[in-house]
Amino acid sequence: MEDTKVAIYNRLIGSLRLERDSYISHWRDLNEYILPRSARFFISQTGRGEKRNKKIVNNTATLSSRTLSSGMMAGVTSPARPWFKLSTGNPDLDDMDDVKDWLDQVGVRMREVFTRSNLYNALPIVYAELGVYGTAAMAALEDDETIIRFQNFPIGSYAIANDERGKVDTIIREWQMTARQLVQKFGIENCSDQVRRMYQANEGEQWIEVAHVVRRNPNFDPDKLHSKHKKFQSCYMERGAVGTTNPSDPEKFLRESGFDDFPVMVPRWSVTGEDIYGNSPAMDALGDIMALQLKEKRKAMMIDKGANPPMAAPSALKNQRASLLPGDVTYVDVNQGSQGFKPVYEPNPTWLSALTADIQNDEQRIKRAFFEDLFLMLTNMERAQITATEIAERKEEKLLVLGPVIDRLNDELLDPLIDRTFAIMVQRSRPDWDAGLPGLIPVPPDSMRDVELKVEYTSVMAQALRMVGLGSIERFAGFMGNMAAADPSVLDKWNRDATIDEYGGMIGLTPKIINSEEEVAAIRAQRAKQQQAAESMQLAEQGAKAAQTMASADLSGDNALARVIQNMQGATA
Repeated sequence: MEDTKVAIYNRLIGSLRLERDSYISHWRDLNEYILPRSARFFISQTGRGEKRNKKIVNNTATLSSRTLSSGMMAGVTSPARPWFKLSTGNPDLDDMDDVKDWLDQVGVRMREVFTRSNLYNALPIVYAELGVYGTAAMAALEDDETIIRFQNFPIGSYAIANDERGKVDTIIREWQMTARQLVQKFGIENCSDQVRRMYQANEGEQWIEVAHVVRRNPNFDPDKLHSKHKKFQSCYMERGAVGTTNPSDPEKFLRESGFDDFPVMVPRWSVTGEDIYGNSPAMDALGDIMALQLKEKRKAMMIDKGANPPMAAPSALKNQRASLLPGDVTYVDVNQGSQGFKPVYEPNPTWLSALTADIQNDEQRIKRAFFEDLFLMLTNMERAQITATEIAERKEEKLLVLGPVIDRLNDELLDPLIDRTFAIMVQRSRPDWDAGLPGLIPVPPDSMRDVELKVEYTSVMAQALRMVGLGSIERFAGFMGNMAAADPSVLDKWNRDATIDEYGGMIGLTPKIINSEEEVAAIRAQRAKQQQAAESMQLAEQGAKAAQTMASADLSGDNALARVIQNMQGATA
């Protein structure tokens, strides 16, 4: 008997859960010691407001996580400055005026869409979870009002699987929605009998467990337009009720649809081998973080014992008044060698100093693990003043460590984010193009037909990483300048136009700043024409001046000029 869809989905959910559960204990420690309200290890945690930070005494790791998130936001995807530009990957095509203008307009409009959406609220959560759990998930869904809308998935609420290339292509998510939310999102006709009864009985705030599965579609057919034939399959289902409104139709879910591309970005900080989930800076620092809490507690106990110490007193005071209030007096009879009223424990100041120093060492190691020195430089400097050159010069070694992280971030978060946004904008624009209107993005020029776009990142961090190698160009330019001072002919070896193009590309200049080869050729041709005209005018002026000099010369005497003219006349005769 062939498996039903319900059985297939449930088996997939079970297998992905099993893989994920081996990480849960580690994530739970990170959650309790750093970001207590960022996870959903139980579906029932939705909407619960109980205290969760009971294990945090020293919040250095929490603050460092916040700094990492802010620093990544400022350095990689700052809304205050363009952080990407589009390209065809073909320099000759990019230099064409119509292509250059179109790419620039599309980039501007995409950034406007990002600004209107909630992207810049969702990305800091992604960066925080990357730094702590090593894995983050964010869905990019089409929205009627803002074109696109982003939704963060808390760690523990989802499970993922990789394709043969190590990229995430399957995700299951389990969470809770109220009956009213289910009706609003999917329509009452698609909800279970249980949900319909709750909604109609004005009990719409009851929580219902929901699961969402997105995976590669085994029935993918690019020649068919129906959603069930799209590249990725999507299914929402009620857990337990299976989302059915009719017991005789168990295959009717809350919603079945599809996507042309994977709608969830699942970036990972770093991945070991064939692992599915990522590693993080917080995992590297977890030992220091847990030790820090223990030492902080012991330090507090030591201070408390010093300020309010346990006391020893003679048995005669057992039923007598004793006071520890400042300035108060407790009378003790110490005759016959009896014990006085004094502390049992007196803290050693040396121990307290050593413990404080040890705590500070733990804090510094945690901050280094979270790259706090680099990211604080990004967040503390004025946005108008900070440059990629400054970052590269000050923190070159940190940037080299972050290089692989930024490359993976581009591949698993930013590339899919831009590709999906562009695809949605094109899909929204096609009806307008057919009607002769500009649409969300302008109609591409004919030279762009069947051309695949490339993304170049121009954020401060991306430029700084490129500038780590930019010094070679600057050193070469300085070397050539010194050589040319002794022998100008060496400049014939230097392609200075190509150097300018390469340098501008590495620092992320917009195409409008550097002229194309055609524009440069036209400028130089005009300059040569002007120089030629100036030289001709100068020669004409010199000839006219010479003629004027000869016309006004005195030929009556015996001088050189008179003899030359006489000789010329004689030769003519």
